[in-house]
Amino acid sequence: MYFTDRGIEELTERRGEESVSLAWLAERLREFVDLNPEFETPVERLATWLARLDDAEDEDDGF
Repeated sequence: MYFTDRGIEELTERRGEESVSLAWLAERLREFVDLNPEFETPVERLATWLARLDDAEDEDDGF
């Protein structure tokens, strides 16, 4: 188990039943980076990965 799994598990336990928009999530990520600029690169990588998830599935279908 990675250290980050604890945070992910807490998120699931506390807010797992909620529905949020991607716009809401994007704004929370911006706020987080504003408060924690040292995490700009990992947040950017996560956001890019989430944005491109469908692209990866489309590529898998082509093989």
